Amino acid sequence: MNSLESQVLASLEKVSDPELHKPLTELGMVGDVSGNSEKFQVQIKLTVSHCPMKAELENSVKETLIADFPNSDISVELIVMTPEELAELKLKLRGREKINPFLDSPTRVILVGSGKGGVGKSTVTANLAAGLAKHGYKVGLIDADIFGFSLTKLLGVTKRPTRLDDMMLPPIAFGVKVISIGMFLDSNEPVSWRGPMLHKAVEQFLTDVYWGELDFLLIDMPPGTGDVSISVGQLLPSAKYLVVTTPASDASLVAARSAMAAFKVGQEIIGVVENFSWIESTDGSKQYPFGQGGGESLAKELSEYSDTEVKLISQLPLSQKIADGSGQGIPIMASVSEDSAVLGFENLVEQVAQIKLSNKQRKLNVKLAT
Repeated sequence: MNSLESQVLASLEKVSDPELHKPLTELGMVGDVSGNSEKFQVQIKLTVSHCPMKAELENSVKETLIADFPNSDISVELIVMTPEELAELKLKLRGREKINPFLDSPTRVILVGSGKGGVGKSTVTANLAAGLAKHGYKVGLIDADIFGFSLTKLLGVTKRPTRLDDMMLPPIAFGVKVISIGMFLDSNEPVSWRGPMLHKAVEQFLTDVYWGELDFLLIDMPPGTGDVSISVGQLLPSAKYLVVTTPASDASLVAARSAMAAFKVGQEIIGVVENFSWIESTDGSKQYPFGQGGGESLAKELSEYSDTEVKLISQLPLSQKIADGSGQGIPIMASVSEDSAVLGFENLVEQVAQIKLSNKQRKLNVKLAT
């Protein structure tokens, strides 16, 4: 290795791949360096020819090299890794076999569930993820609500995952790595699958997606206690459960069932979030269109059921800004600084950030019906 090549490699150690978030030099993405100190060319090896971030990557490489070599005439050539180089990269990232990376992992896995639809569970999940990312945490997000997927819309995700053979690189929105079945469908197609296919989809979201190092993995669960809940219990036995309800008594009654089912398979119930708690008038007064007390009564019921303290950790008001942001694909936690809903979400983020890993792991011994 000549002096120029050493200097270029040292410079490009500062450039990370925008999808893999590791230095190009570590990923083997820097190819030949030819020329001299006055004029040289650098090859950058893309993982795939259709890399959606290649323009961003090329610009980052050029900016870094121009800053470090201000008196040189520099050109960057984009080429594509050979199959052997790609195989070596995949081995470096994932290892020799596909495994569930969240077993015995330092990642805190949080399931966000409810007993019924329409309580704002997905909106809560999207904003919790964006809020954690805004505070500097590395966050992944799985839309496990296969039939009612909505996170692509709530987070404004239009890109599909980048495929490296059988490995997928998830799109990133507001600092959050996201995967959803909606990314693989055209328009608003329905999904009509039975248990085994649902299990396979959840399993692939865990094993086929390259998540990297995460502080939190949030999973937007489907309503109720069906096949996906059973699969998640099998695949992520040490996950923790956050239950979302509204102040209405019927919603909290149904939400209790989903939390109890999670507890039965060994998942710790970490708290209750009450959504649609009130509407704040212009004079500061509060109106309660769905009643009051649903979140508190649910927390009390779950505390008695689990024989552990389950708290109502956040109450979130009805907010036009939440609705507007959801419609635009921009979570309120990524766009608005002053709003009563933001204060509620900030409190939720703070509470979730304090959650610690648990050593307790119980696997659910249930066979899926065929």
